[in-house]
Amino acid sequence: MLNDALATGNFLVIGRVGMDFFPDPPGTRTRDATTMHVSMGGSAANTAAGLVKLGCKAALVTAVSDDAVGWYCEGQLDLYGVDRTHVKRVRGEYRTSLAVYETRIEEHQSVIYRNNAADFQMDTADIDAIDFTAYGAVLTAGTVFAAEPSRAAAFRAFEKAKAAGLPILFDIDYRPYSWPSPQEAAEVLTRAGDMADVIVGNDEEFGFMAGHIDKGLAKARTLAKTSAEIVIYKMGPEGAITFADGAETRTGIYPVEAVKPTGAGDSFMAGLLASLSQGRALEEAVLRGSACASVVVAKPGCSPAMPDTNELEAFLAAHPGPTAA
Repeated sequence: MLNDALATGNFLVIGRVGMDFFPDPPGTRTRDATTMHVSMGGSAANTAAGLVKLGCKAALVTAVSDDAVGWYCEGQLDLYGVDRTHVKRVRGEYRTSLAVYETRIEEHQSVIYRNNAADFQMDTADIDAIDFTAYGAVLTAGTVFAAEPSRAAAFRAFEKAKAAGLPILFDIDYRPYSWPSPQEAAEVLTRAGDMADVIVGNDEEFGFMAGHIDKGLAKARTLAKTSAEIVIYKMGPEGAITFADGAETRTGIYPVEAVKPTGAGDSFMAGLLASLSQGRALEEAVLRGSACASVVVAKPGCSPAMPDTNELEAFLAAHPGPTAA
């Protein structure tokens, strides 16, 4: 069922869209900036844009503030070809998220503004208005569960996805600043993980869910045995371990000269899912996701840096290959 669903290449993506600021030229510290570049950001929107660039369809479910920043995000979704039928505007004191980050590795600074975040105002009525049978799979990241009414809406989406026979794709994406407490985050993310068919996270995130980083690998292995069809345990420069069909497969990374650490996870997810939608073998799909992550960290911006199909193929053709697993 999972392969057939992914083969549709049609994803309902639930999560935030935001505005990114980063100093120009690359290497500039925010404190020294005189010129800022603006682009679309937000993990869900980044992944949706990446999917579309790689030939898939993506519709975003979120809320934005009814102001110039929210309108900017709507325009950017249109620019990237992301369906925003399910993006609603909210008024009052809610604000679309803003990220200010630097295009540099050394002493990198990312500052996220999430007070009264508009995307947390997505509610169950928004989910109930969606025809889930129009899509092939549902994708979300952990941030959507961090506050109400977004949390209840996300769980409603999971329930409706299951009722419609759609697989649930879950990026743990633990962001401590979004949560009331680590304990609440661990409980809620574990509940979400138990419902997912595909789970992607790094060693720290799985460790967080398990209670300690030393227990993260065991947690990933258990999820693959009990509920999920695919679990991908990312280890940064050490590559990844993929659990599927009772097997464990290790893959390396594509080394590049990185200019920033942000956007890699979003691009990995887009590359992974787009490759699976094309019928590629799981190990190849993981490697192509890793290549997409490398492309993004080597360029400024997040959504603008997501590779399209031609850029990905050119990167793979020119690169000497992944590190040994």
